Order: sequence, then structure tokens, then C-alpha cells
Amino acid sequence: MTDEEAEAKALSDPDNPPMTEEQIRSAPRMPRVKVIRRALGLTQEEFSARYRIPLGTLRDWEQGRSEPDQPARAYLKVIAVDPEGTAKALVA
Repeated sequence: MTDEEAEAKALSDPDNPPMTEEQIRSAPRMPRVKVIRRALGLTQEEFSARYRIPLGTLRDWEQGRSEPDQPARAYLKVIAVDPEGTAKALVA
């Protein structure tokens, strides 16, 4: 199937139309746990211990078995913006 054929089929699906550019731009951004962790150069075990997230929960998030709830998403945003400050706050 060519790209054009795939796009035509996607556009013709009334139950699941592709998002418009505007919908994509306005969609809320979800912090990607794995991206944050890798950017910090931490293993799952290190990230889990540093930010006090249960290892099983972290693995479930990274492997797509579950998604962070609203408070966890907010916490991940804080980690992404200020990883050192977040870690210091947890030690104090």
C-alpha cells in the first residue's frame, strides 16, 4: 500500500478520522517517562529510587501497560523541568 492509499483509507474511515493539524497542536502533551529517564541518564532502578516511583509502576508506564494518572503526570512534568530540584526536595 502506498502512502497515498493509506492516507485515503484513513480519511475514509468514519469511525476514526485522522486528527487535524489544529487538533494535534491543541492536544495536551503527556510527558514520556522513558524519554525523561533516558535524558537524565538513569536506569529504571535509579529513576525509581531517586523519584520514589515504584519500579513496577515505572515499568508499566514505560511498556504501555498503564498510564500515569493526573497527579503522576503533574509530577513527571516537575521532574522534566527541574530534575535536580525535585530530587533535592525528596531528600529534605
